[in-house]
Amino acid sequence: MAAPATAEEIRDVNTRYHDDAAATYDAKWGIDFGPIGLEQVSQKLRKVLGTEPTGLGDTLEVGAGTGYFSLNLLLAGQIASATCTDISPGMLRVLEGNAERLGLDVTTAACDAEHLPFEDESFDLVLGHAVLHHLPDLEAAFAEFRRVLRPGGRVVFAGEPSRVGDRLASWPKTLAFKASPLWRRLMRASEAGDHGRHGGADPLLETMVDVHAFVPEDLERAARASGLVDVNVRGEELLANWFGWANRTLEATADPDTVPWAWKVYAYRGYLALQAVDRALLEGRLPAAIFYNLMISARRP
Repeated sequence: MAAPATAEEIRDVNTRYHDDAAATYDAKWGIDFGPIGLEQVSQKLRKVLGTEPTGLGDTLEVGAGTGYFSLNLLLAGQIASATCTDISPGMLRVLEGNAERLGLDVTTAACDAEHLPFEDESFDLVLGHAVLHHLPDLEAAFAEFRRVLRPGGRVVFAGEPSRVGDRLASWPKTLAFKASPLWRRLMRASEAGDHGRHGGADPLLETMVDVHAFVPEDLERAARASGLVDVNVRGEELLANWFGWANRTLEATADPDTVPWAWKVYAYRGYLALQAVDRALLEGRLPAAIFYNLMISARRP
């Protein structure tokens, strides 16, 4: 199947893929709406904002998925209101179910990031996680983010793949895949029917939904072109992502029901420990471009 050639084709592929992935998304990525999830979300915002994430006002989450960021922020009382958009109606249905289960009030809208159905100056914060790399027209999206922000409002995005970091992460992924038959024998785990398949999503589409891997200058350029100021891009997670991607690659080759619980605990706790090492020793000291994730913040003047 050829890669999508136009912006509309990219949006269509993203809609179909994420609709099909929605039902299993939370389980695959370990989405949590308890203390751990709240701490992870708060930690990311604390890094990119440079301050404690409280009193953030009326927020718009772009590419909200199943609600990981917005619902945790509502649970913590860190935002006044949450409006959540996604190009995938399937993802928004899961988000609405999560919100109902948690007793939270959210507004949702199925739309693409380059055409937001909101009035000018409607929000204090526009945020997202792991969404910019899906967008066919990054500069148009940032122009929309600026338009819907109130003066002084902030744009914050995290979890965006860096070009160099992605190449570095390919090594642990490749080595882990080669080691996966031995790992399954040691774990006494059964081989998965479709390695890495995301629920009912067509694996052929998975290669088409990610249209960017960034260098920091890409994000800075798009933000500044829209008229945003105080643009800051930083890197997040190096060792933690090498460790995490190696483990995810191993686990993706196995039937999840046969992976031992002790392994899952080791993988999760190891990831959190290496996050702490990255945060304490590497982030802010090494060039942003080498980290797996990039984070950006900017302000509307």
